Amino acid sequence: MSDTGNLIIVSNRVAKPKPGGRAAGGLTVGILGALRDQGGTWFGWSGKLVDREPRDAQISEHDNIRFATIDLKGEDYEAYYNGFSNRALWPLFHHLLAFFSFDRADFEGYFRVNQIFARKLVPLLEPNDTIWIHDYHLIPLAGELRKAGVRNPIGFFLHVPFPGYDMLESLPNHEFLIRSMCAFDVVGFHTQRDLDSFHEAVKQPEIGGTVDSDGRIHIGGGSLFAGVFPIGIDVEEVSGLADSMYDDAEVTAMRQSLDGREMIIGVDRLDYSKGLALRFRAYERLLENHPAHRKHLTLMQIAPPTRVGIRAYDEIRNELEQASGQINGRFADTDWVPIRYLNKGFSRATLMGFFRSAQIGLVTPVRDGMNLVAKEYVASQDPESPGMLVLSRLAGAAHELETAVLVNPYDIDDVADGINRALVMPVEERRERHSEMMTVLRHNDITAWRQRFVEALHAERKT
Repeated sequence: MSDTGNLIIVSNRVAKPKPGGRAAGGLTVGILGALRDQGGTWFGWSGKLVDREPRDAQISEHDNIRFATIDLKGEDYEAYYNGFSNRALWPLFHHLLAFFSFDRADFEGYFRVNQIFARKLVPLLEPNDTIWIHDYHLIPLAGELRKAGVRNPIGFFLHVPFPGYDMLESLPNHEFLIRSMCAFDVVGFHTQRDLDSFHEAVKQPEIGGTVDSDGRIHIGGGSLFAGVFPIGIDVEEVSGLADSMYDDAEVTAMRQSLDGREMIIGVDRLDYSKGLALRFRAYERLLENHPAHRKHLTLMQIAPPTRVGIRAYDEIRNELEQASGQINGRFADTDWVPIRYLNKGFSRATLMGFFRSAQIGLVTPVRDGMNLVAKEYVASQDPESPGMLVLSRLAGAAHELETAVLVNPYDIDDVADGINRALVMPVEERRERHSEMMTVLRHNDITAWRQRFVEALHAERKT
């Protein structure tokens, strides 16, 4: 093994690949690629809840990668994950204070689980290992590892947006959260906007940090590097998958059921940050303002359930069911239904075939860290006659995919006009825009993302 040692990946949940199966999402693809390159371990929660104190990590191997998983007590998981992570941090980081709630017991559970992660991880570490921690669930982890005497380079990547300081101040103990992020050696964000917000936070008088022109942050006698590392996709894999799945039986049956109509596709977790209710109203406005599209256009919205049992998510499901029913009741005819709302999941391969079949990819979150669906839709298109991406300006992907049709998700007229503009766009313009977006996707693909971050983290060993 090289003098850089192994790479230790830490995330809330470990996604072990199934034999013969494909990695499901961008984070999984990136993590497994990094581990195959350097060798190492993926550490995190097993997905199991127990009524006792967690045992030491259970170790297994697959494709020369070690997977180390721990169980969690049910009450700890409820406070750490459903509580502080998803009732406080998730809405706060997505600028959605209407859904924000804070409970001190939840915060204590969040901190307790991070202590458990640190305690169970330390015995697995070797002196030359490099540690890469992922996402908002594990912000205090570096600090706990440092308390345990770990001196290895530790990096952190935030997969969600980082809010401005005026938003952060809504969170009790927000100073602790910011200082915890400063315990890492490298902190990565999707966009310059997120990085600027982090710089704003660390420079607050109560935090006391300073920022050099090269992005290095000095605080409390130590320093760290914070930078922009936009996550990408495996462009050629997605493109090939979409091409091979175009004639798949399920994809063909879906396309035949359209009976020659054009299709708009949306694929999102059932989450209030995705702006789905506003999206449905924008589609309704499109049918109102551009009646020529009636009976010639179908919106297929796929929204698998997520975080079942949390009240806010139950409410958004009910709202979408009512909205789709109302719009279909208003505009449907005997041979046409405007919205196909599917509250279930599909395989990644099938989704790529659906993307290739759709004239419009509609991605309109009210705030998003990156949104890889937008990138997958673009990579899935036939370059000779590509569909067009209609993309929220408030998604991280909009900072890269500037030739998409960019819209404000809160302005349903703007979204409706954007869809119409994409539908009537000449094929020559679509080809040109698609080519420019593909150039960006290839430059910032999933391999470039994880190589740039790991290289930055390795550099910290030498500073």
